[in-house]
Amino acid sequence: MAGPVGLPVIDTMIGFPHEGSAQYDFIRRQTKDRESKESFEFPVEYMFKDVPKGLPTDDPLSLVLRQMDRFGIEKAMIGVSEGSATLALKTFPDRFIPSGAIADPNDVMGSVNAIRRDYEQYGIRATSVFPAGTFPQVPIDDPKMYPIYATCVELGVPIFVCAGVPGPRVPFAPQEVSRIDVVMFDFPDLVFVTRHGCEPWEDLAVKLMLKWPNLYYSTSAFAPKYYPKAIINYANSRGADKVLYAGYFPMGLSLERIFSELPNVPLKDEVWPKFLYGNATRILGLES
Repeated sequence: MAGPVGLPVIDTMIGFPHEGSAQYDFIRRQTKDRESKESFEFPVEYMFKDVPKGLPTDDPLSLVLRQMDRFGIEKAMIGVSEGSATLALKTFPDRFIPSGAIADPNDVMGSVNAIRRDYEQYGIRATSVFPAGTFPQVPIDDPKMYPIYATCVELGVPIFVCAGVPGPRVPFAPQEVSRIDVVMFDFPDLVFVTRHGCEPWEDLAVKLMLKWPNLYYSTSAFAPKYYPKAIINYANSRGADKVLYAGYFPMGLSLERIFSELPNVPLKDEVWPKFLYGNATRILGLES
């Protein structure tokens, strides 16, 4: 099995460096432990080693492009609400893929309207939600999510959803992987991509991907050496078309660490192109 040398990459989760940590205030307002509220600059700091810190913020777009070029990332999906997103999408439309984000699914119609607005204004190729990070929390299968899913189906927009025990110290119940089952049952045309590992239910995630044609898994927030074994085994067998690469730069992982570890991931030769770019190209409608 060979590593990903020379293959193009589509990163389905990348961001821009920010001054300070205000972008995580939405987590701090619902955590209760002192470390999360007062000590952690990054809400899951206790889990990650060598979190990228001290990155220059005077020209975040150039910094990210240099990182992408260094590691062969041809395209990267970014949130349109990011401060540098508008400039990035306008200046380098061939390098950046626009994605929305559901900030507060408790505001049902506000969320639906935001998806439509992002679709019309930016041509978003996907949207995303962090169920355990909403406040109050909104589970994956909550009725409040159903109009959001219906809008995604109507517009042909995949939704990337954090699933499994979250890193921040908030309750995990909203992200139990079993909740995905009824959503796929009720929305068979919804393209649903999990983020952030699905642990400790990665075996269940595999079972559900076998069951539901439009359910996928992305490797966001995991260093390659920690990709779940069940996911690797699935990608090497019946799941070659279901698992796609996602990084976590600059939030928690450096691209240097990710790409130094990737060649050691035991994927079959024929799986690498699908994992690194082929599956994302198909799911996000980038063929043309």
